Amino acid sequence: MSVKTECAVPARLRPSPNHNERCAGEIDMLILHYTAMESAEKAVSWLCDPRSEVSCHYLVDELGTVTQMVPESRRAWHAGVSRWKGEEDLNSRSIGIEISNLGDLKTGTQSYPEVQIEAVIALAKDICARRNIAPERVLGHSDVAPARKQDPGKHFPWSQLAEAGVGHYLAPVDIDGSSFFQEGDEGQPIEALQSLLGLYGYDVLVNGVFDEKTRYAMEAFQRHFRPSKVDGIADPQSIATLHSLLKKLKID
Repeated sequence: MSVKTECAVPARLRPSPNHNERCAGEIDMLILHYTAMESAEKAVSWLCDPRSEVSCHYLVDELGTVTQMVPESRRAWHAGVSRWKGEEDLNSRSIGIEISNLGDLKTGTQSYPEVQIEAVIALAKDICARRNIAPERVLGHSDVAPARKQDPGKHFPWSQLAEAGVGHYLAPVDIDGSSFFQEGDEGQPIEALQSLLGLYGYDVLVNGVFDEKTRYAMEAFQRHFRPSKVDGIADPQSIATLHSLLKKLKID
């Protein structure tokens, strides 16, 4: 393994043994996580422990220090069982960044220090530029594994990243309306909603039934794009925001 880090931002090297060969396919995704551990050093130790069977390419601590743990050419074990736009084995096609944050440990999702977010932005911009990763392929762990994960959480500032040129985002759409859909509802409007979520990339079954899987996907969508209220209910604002995001991508 090279003694030098690969990114253009200042970084240290702390090699993890937890990686293997990538399968066929180009690197075209960046997936962001929180560590959900009490300190960055504990997270680094865990990610370097063969018994954990987890790892990441980079970790950013609370002070903005970047640590590379796995070479970008190798398959780090960060996304687990995940799916996006029908694609699986996302570890083989992604770069994973862990961000030191308590997450939902003990006190609930914690906010991110500004210096840490600035470091994440710089690192993400470097990776996306070198790997030609499209903005809509910069995702959270909860986006690609909504039934299992919530990271990087509702306090992660996706809007700030987008303002800096990282990721695909727009502000929640202000719209009046009282109708909504929730778990247990059925019919053509639910099928249409599921189709929209699937078009964006979320793993849903288009069956016309607002099932648990649909609720998890809606929660993940809200956590990323409308974090002020994450309840899994498809309210007018959530639906209008999803429509606008797809229109921004020219997906109808």
